[in-house]
Amino acid sequence: MTPNGKQVDETSCAVFQRTLERVGQRWSGAVLFAAVGGARRFGEYRRAVEGISDRMLALRLKELERDGFIAREVIPSTPVQVLYRPTPAGAELIAALQPLGDWGHKHLAELPERESDARP
Repeated sequence: MTPNGKQVDETSCAVFQRTLERVGQRWSGAVLFAAVGGARRFGEYRRAVEGISDRMLALRLKELERDGFIAREVIPSTPVQVLYRPTPAGAELIAALQPLGDWGHKHLAELPERESDARP
């Protein structure tokens, strides 16, 4: 039973796990946080997400767009401009994840570092 009195069923567990896997993928959360923080152009994301490669940033933006968390807008100008912004669902997801990030910062010393945490 959950704190709000709901039964935890297989479907709820699967939805929760799928959500965590999506945003828990390396760099996804950081890109979403950058979007909510005001990044719009590719270079702004690159500056906001320290350590991400151009290739990985392009991949994560494409995936987050596919999943409905980021909207991509092409402005037909010379040169062509591409802008990204969080969708309402993306902004809502980041608002839901903010307490988890806060908890992580508060309990960082208690969280064991894994080998995968150290890789760039």
